[in-house]
Amino acid sequence: MSVNQAYIGSELEIFAHALCWKAYFKSILLPFFGKRVLEVGAGLGATTLALCDGLQDEWICLEPDLQLLARIQEKTLPACCHPQLGFVSTLAPEVLFDSILYIDVLEHIEDDRAELERAGQHLAPGGKLLVLSPAYPFLYSPFDQSIGHYRRYDHASLSACTPPGYKIVKIQYLDSIGLFTSLANKLFLRQSLPTHAQILFWDQKLVPISRFFDRLVGFRFGRSIIGIWEKVK
Repeated sequence: MSVNQAYIGSELEIFAHALCWKAYFKSILLPFFGKRVLEVGAGLGATTLALCDGLQDEWICLEPDLQLLARIQEKTLPACCHPQLGFVSTLAPEVLFDSILYIDVLEHIEDDRAELERAGQHLAPGGKLLVLSPAYPFLYSPFDQSIGHYRRYDHASLSACTPPGYKIVKIQYLDSIGLFTSLANKLFLRQSLPTHAQILFWDQKLVPISRFFDRLVGFRFGRSIIGIWEKVK
């Protein structure tokens, strides 16, 4: 397998502006980061900038696309951040982390279970696997297809990805209001890519509503799903 793998999606530039959304899922994930973090599929580095507060000892931005890696390297990142070309499978066996992040990445990987098993080998005891992915297979749309999604997840299918030797800490849905925008696109708009204006409206107007409403409904449904696992042996 070539280390350099070009990314086929075109949504990264648009979603880089979703600052309210990134702040929202950061608030859920932050307590599980630890001091040594691996971010798989770091893309343009926009999520790195949103999540990494510089308090970590090490934050590896792992990206298999050379052009995207160059975009990360252009950014002013915290000193602990180190962009690196490659996949989890190309990491040295002895390299261990406190947490490994897949932020809108796992759905792009054909064999997701094998990927999380490989990632699990690079976690220290008590380390966390953190996954954020699009929710609900029935919402799979031309947008998903255009950016290389193999699937969307629900609680059952994400639970089924649990690697051996890991326990589920939590699986919950996020962005209950955004669920209805995804449904509208699936049924009516059928867009392969949202517009910049649509992203800003969702991010600035709807995500703050979701932050309130998600808690009201107990995180039981939403446009996205979060999975957190802990290495127990």
